[in-house]
Amino acid sequence: MGKKEKAAKEKPLEKMTAPELRDLAKEVAGVTGASGMNKAELISVIKKARGIDDTGVRKSAAGTVREIKEKIRELRKKRQEYIEADDRKMADIFRHRISRLKKKTRRV
Repeated sequence: MGKKEKAAKEKPLEKMTAPELRDLAKEVAGVTGASGMNKAELISVIKKARGIDDTGVRKSAAGTVREIKEKIRELRKKRQEYIEADDRKMADIFRHRISRLKKKTRRV
């Protein structure tokens, strides 16, 4: 009886793998081209087909790439000031901050 309950209970779409989502999308009527979609596309198509609102909270608090690059420019100026003042500790701190922001631009 425990196996039937597990089979009936479906895990969240975000936790499913891409092959599982493709199989699920093939069962949904009106979905075409599921084999060529990536995981994010599959999730959005399945949610749309099921009538689930896909306007969840997104982690885009970082802003646009332009804003992030402007912050990087400001931090570089501050870092250069600390390098000239021979404060290596603060220069390293700013170097780490710049690196983190660069990673954010790649994600955005």
